[in-house]
Amino acid sequence: MNSSRRLFLQQSAAVGLAAAFPFRSAFAKTNLPIGVQLYTVQDELRKDAPATLAALAKIGYREVESFPIQEIPPAQLRKMLDDAGLKCPSAHLFFGLADTGQLLEQANTLGAHYAVSSVLLHTTLPGFNAEKMRDTIKAFTLDDFKKVAAKANEIGAQAKKAGLQYAYHNHNFEFRDYGGHTGYEILLSETDPALVKFELDCGWMVTSGHNPIDYFTKYPGRYPLMHAKDFPADTPVTTNLGVDPKHPPTEVGRGHIDFKPIIAAAEKSGLQHIFVEQDPPIAGMTSIEAVRISYQTLRPLV
Repeated sequence: MNSSRRLFLQQSAAVGLAAAFPFRSAFAKTNLPIGVQLYTVQDELRKDAPATLAALAKIGYREVESFPIQEIPPAQLRKMLDDAGLKCPSAHLFFGLADTGQLLEQANTLGAHYAVSSVLLHTTLPGFNAEKMRDTIKAFTLDDFKKVAAKANEIGAQAKKAGLQYAYHNHNFEFRDYGGHTGYEILLSETDPALVKFELDCGWMVTSGHNPIDYFTKYPGRYPLMHAKDFPADTPVTTNLGVDPKHPPTEVGRGHIDFKPIIAAAEKSGLQHIFVEQDPPIAGMTSIEAVRISYQTLRPLV
């Protein structure tokens, strides 16, 4: 099979995810909370953090997931969240770019239970450098994923001692094919289920050509967290890290992913928290307007 034919079949499988589950009414509603990843509204946060958090609460969000906001110290952000009536059960942290103990302390300050790696590398970089990070990921081998798994176990053990639970967040590069195997398989099989949980990013997983329902079903108990991220229907299947400017993530419900059966499978698997995420910049509206659309789409489903 040539590469063009293979890509077409992969795209068809991803775009047809909703068609595979036509009987949406067969799935009962859940009681899962809907949260938002603050990365989505980072532009608004930098302009006026208290007003932004208040706006999220007004929409109906009761939970947020933090990302490393360098401008706002954790203690200050915690107070802002408390004032807005918001909880932060999960914190994204740059493990490998700062002292692990200090990062876990930040998560505890925010009141989080889950300490999540946005991206975890097998090697340490001297500070955040997006270009070097992409180059490192592009050169990943299966052995490198084994090193990442070992590192995840170490972080997980430290997190447990700090009263936290570590979790690994996926993008799409983990699903790159290495002769019939993927790095994601390595991460699932070579990490301790008690120390390393996973946050399943639906948008990136579908964009890689894989079905979130399969993973929720096959690995119960490993996915307490989920990102509700959507992409346009014509988004190419790819395992190259990075947002395609021609096919940027879109508001939940305005893409092609049917979240109803995904959420049903996730709840059976042990899901505890759903976080809306959309990568900025967001065209045609403010980030607050975008997350309002996503909330209004998801609210009837859970």
